[in-house]
Amino acid sequence: PMTTQSKRFTSGSGLVVLAVLFLALTVLSSALFRGFRIDLTENQLYTLADGTRNILQGIDEPINVYLFYSRRASESVPQLRTYSQRVTELLEEFEEQSDGGLRLHQIDPLPFSEEEDRAAQFGLQGVTLGGIGADPIYFGLAATNAIGDVETIPFFQPDREAFLEYDLAKLVHTLARPERPVVGILSELPMTSGFDPNTGRPREPWVVAAQLEQLFEVRPVTAGVGTIDEDISVLMVVHPKMLDDRTLYALDQFVMRGGRLIAFVDPMSDAELPSDMAGASAALFQDRSSSLARLFDTWGWEVPTDEIVLDREFALTVNSGGAQGPVRHLGFLGVDATGLSGDDVVTADLDRVNLASTGHIVLADDAAVTLTSLITTSEQAGIAPTEQMRFLPDPAVLEDSFVSRGERLQLAARLTGELTTAFPEGPPATADEESDEPLPEHLAASEGSVNVVVVADTDILSDRLWVQVQNFFGQPIYQAFADNGAFANNAIDNLIGSSDLISVRSRGTYSRPFERVEALRAEADAAYRAEQQRLEDALAETERALAELQSAKDDDSLLIISDEQQAELLRFQEQRLQIRQQLRDVQHDLDRSIEDLGTRIKLVNIFLVPLLFLLAAGSIYYLRSRRRRDA
Repeated sequence: PMTTQSKRFTSGSGLVVLAVLFLALTVLSSALFRGFRIDLTENQLYTLADGTRNILQGIDEPINVYLFYSRRASESVPQLRTYSQRVTELLEEFEEQSDGGLRLHQIDPLPFSEEEDRAAQFGLQGVTLGGIGADPIYFGLAATNAIGDVETIPFFQPDREAFLEYDLAKLVHTLARPERPVVGILSELPMTSGFDPNTGRPREPWVVAAQLEQLFEVRPVTAGVGTIDEDISVLMVVHPKMLDDRTLYALDQFVMRGGRLIAFVDPMSDAELPSDMAGASAALFQDRSSSLARLFDTWGWEVPTDEIVLDREFALTVNSGGAQGPVRHLGFLGVDATGLSGDDVVTADLDRVNLASTGHIVLADDAAVTLTSLITTSEQAGIAPTEQMRFLPDPAVLEDSFVSRGERLQLAARLTGELTTAFPEGPPATADEESDEPLPEHLAASEGSVNVVVVADTDILSDRLWVQVQNFFGQPIYQAFADNGAFANNAIDNLIGSSDLISVRSRGTYSRPFERVEALRAEADAAYRAEQQRLEDALAETERALAELQSAKDDDSLLIISDEQQAELLRFQEQRLQIRQQLRDVQHDLDRSIEDLGTRIKLVNIFLVPLLFLLAAGSIYYLRSRRRRDA
């Protein structure tokens, strides 16, 4: 039999062996299961989209990412510290999924250090949240590729958390594909620079076109072309009027090949009116509508040219030119954030977009595409005949016949899905006859899902609706009063990205509110407001009673308070004290409910969870002991 000493030695040796095995298993699991993770968050915050993974795995040459975050200076800003953890962990996941293509460097730029100078050289913003003398907080990112291109995020804004993955994926995609994208513009409006035959002078480009030329390689596309160049990433079609079949076929096949299209059509374009009064008067009697009806009808949607959208809530105030002065114009819309999609990167950060005489997009019942709203009306929207808007002496008369539909109308939308060609019979005869070179192979259906953005207004691009241009010593100064230019740039910038990048949608947020606490607060707030209204009603009733008593007195006794008035005042004062006490009780009940909830959570975390573990361990120990005894 074993002695007590030998039993102790065996027990001690067993513990040492268990400890060694535990360490060995830990090291082995770290090696074998490296990169293996389980995302248990509600919105799958740490599970990258398939498009993001494709972008990361398609990096040919290393991309260095430098994350600058001031840890010490942000110690007193818990929201920023929490969000920094979210950004860091997502970047670490980017690095893990890139298979060495992305290298993450985390830098804490202390004040007056070389790291702070480097952050400033990259153009990152240092934000001072404290008082005078407080250290600036850096929380931005700079990334470089092998040829020296630099992309930055000056400061990570917590309110843009839903698009964090998209912003990072776009930055990586831009550095991985450094060539300058080509944007083709086919426009019937004078939006690009050129010669103006009416004035005999060079024509200045619209601000939208000038901004596009700074960001992309802009290439004009003329009507009558048989094909669209393959190196054009996005084709911007503005106010297409009576395009021939040859051009429509070129547009159709461009989309079928996977080309990105953004089309601006209009039931009545005010931007088409000439600047001179004589020409503008004659143009009032002409058809100023534009359409891609042959393509849109086949693809599953339409933009009616005989209807113009009115909106009572978003109506802009304009100068009518008459004696009544400024009036609200139901056909000129200033769409605020409530009509701009917060779930799409194109419109998420915009505050206001102005439109004039706009149409609306109608999806067919049997459409095979999916419509995603970008800009919508309010629910106080209706329609008017285009002819009524063409000859409108006074915008105020639109109010007389306005009827609200009680629903939101689509002013701009993204349409995705697989399409069939609008030319099932093949190229039109004119395309075969006029083409000097053979046309590419005809496609009867799209090669995968297409991505088309349709805007039912062309005036949205004109300068007068969103920007003022001033000359400052020969240099144009732009003062934007709406986000029309940002909308156009965002849409084209998004469409230029690969299908992988476009597929990265908005995600959930990292911060999780205390839903039960918020419900308690809302419940108590409702009770508080009810009591407050009761107090105000009691006050009004007492003032009415006092007024009646006062009116019944003669002029000589107006300044003398009667016994009846004094009793009424005392009664109200007592009632007011009682109601205020009830208001305090409501607030105390709220605080008590929240404290009780917090206490219950603490008890569960401190006692119940460990108790469950102890019970489980005790049960296992009991079962094993019973088996040994039975054996």
